[in-house]
Amino acid sequence: MIVVHKNIEIEFKTEVTQDKYEELLKLFNLENNIFKQINYYFDTDDYNLNQLKMVLRIRQKGEHRFKVTLKSQSEQGAFESHVLLTKEQALDMIDNGFQTKDFFEEIDFFVTYRVNLVNYRVSTPYEGGTLFLDRCEYCNVTDYEIEYEVSNYHEGEKLFNQFVQKYDIVKVPTRRKSERAFMCKR
Repeated sequence: MIVVHKNIEIEFKTEVTQDKYEELLKLFNLENNIFKQINYYFDTDDYNLNQLKMVLRIRQKGEHRFKVTLKSQSEQGAFESHVLLTKEQALDMIDNGFQTKDFFEEIDFFVTYRVNLVNYRVSTPYEGGTLFLDRCEYCNVTDYEIEYEVSNYHEGEKLFNQFVQKYDIVKVPTRRKSERAFMCKR
């Protein structure tokens, strides 16, 4: 039996320079807490999911933790559905593609692996939410971003704006990780 976990992800983000990323790592004493995760992105041959503003990925954390996630965007967050996978399931899906209906009843496409993004991530609790510092590598590009994930949109927006002001960060609109990774595959 497949167990689907659902949640709403509310996050605020900005691109930062490598120097600002490293400064924040030191400031929050997080240099030794970085972990690697790999996002494997999927779509149809015609990029139907992208056209529907959906993202489908398998995220690998460590050697044996895998989950497939379907995200759909809204103005105030992303609706997410997750299913935990065994390593064998995940590797088979990456190698051979899969039918989305097998995991998510709301869509029915055959999808294949398209591109990945390696994320070196660190997180820490911050003002009732979670602050993430990310170094992302994809398509011979390395970039840096801050994400602040919260449960209340308006409170989170206020706290994020205070954070960037306090730490002298210029807010730069940033695309989702999947969008950045897919840019080099088209």
